Amino acid sequence: MPPIPAAIRDDFTLLRARRVETQTPMMYLMLLATTPTAAWAGAADLHWGIKYGMPALLAVLCVLGLIENKVSRSRHLSLRRAQLIVKKTASVSGWVGVMCSSWAVLNWFASPVENHSSFAMIIAMGSLATAYCLSAIRFAAILNLVIGVVPISALMLSSGRPAEIGAAMSLLLATAILVRFILQGHAMLVDLLQLQHQTRDLAHTDPLTGLANRRTLDARIAALLAKAGDAPGFKLALLDLDGFKPVNDAHGHAIGDKLLCAIADRLREAIGDGGLVARQGGDEFAVLIPPHSALHDAPLAERILITLARPHDIDGVPLQVGASIGVAHWPDDGADADALFEHADRALYQVKAELRRDDAQQTRSLAANA
Repeated sequence: MPPIPAAIRDDFTLLRARRVETQTPMMYLMLLATTPTAAWAGAADLHWGIKYGMPALLAVLCVLGLIENKVSRSRHLSLRRAQLIVKKTASVSGWVGVMCSSWAVLNWFASPVENHSSFAMIIAMGSLATAYCLSAIRFAAILNLVIGVVPISALMLSSGRPAEIGAAMSLLLATAILVRFILQGHAMLVDLLQLQHQTRDLAHTDPLTGLANRRTLDARIAALLAKAGDAPGFKLALLDLDGFKPVNDAHGHAIGDKLLCAIADRLREAIGDGGLVARQGGDEFAVLIPPHSALHDAPLAERILITLARPHDIDGVPLQVGASIGVAHWPDDGADADALFEHADRALYQVKAELRRDDAQQTRSLAANA
């Protein structure tokens, strides 16, 4: 049984807990319905504490389980609660299985031969139904099948009576089919969660660079604004690459895409866990520095420009691009996301205008000297 992939482990735990909360009431009701007939069918020579006590204890546990389930489903399901529900359900169901299996085995030895099949049927139906209800918890479901089916099947196979041997073989075959069903259902849940995880990634990341996309950036800014209150401000930097278009035109889009990926890696390395780097499209990037970040008081534009200053080695070709950067500070430069983007855009294009003026002056100066 392969382990759950780390990327979906928390989601899988929550899903299992929800399914357990939904399915265990049916398990409790089914077990509760069988306790009167089980007590009535118990061997006459068996001690009353086993004949009636075990079914009565099972009935009490089922009632308590139904009450606890109703209370639990009215509460918020956190990851920690989900983990506790899964562990507790696996443990309790295992002990209940041991008790029921012990009751069946004891009744087998204390009853006449002609009554043996009835106890096998009671425990088999209980174990199969319990395993089905616990199918979301792979270990617990298979454990209940082993505890409930194996002892009574071993007794039937060793009895030497053809009818009981045939019934045992059919029971083991049905158990094997149910185990296969449980494992296939588990694999389908894992595949489904992995597909959902990949879909979420595609919806929130840039497919070329792997950076966050504009949707993720907007959501992160909205979250910061929603809980801002008296929290320290945050920074938003917009980047527009300088010199990227000539590189793209001269070397082709394939080299241009690789250059964008290399720039994304540089930005990701420079910002690290101190903020969020996003690609807005084309050669435009954004950096969000949240409150309490280690980079909050650092000169953000200078840090980014230093990061991009080194040439990029793309397929053996040294390529170098710069960037124009506009930075906006919340709340000084805007109270909402639109105002922050507008301020950062104005600052960015002001930098571009200054670069164009400098380039024009340098060109005129060279022409005059010539």
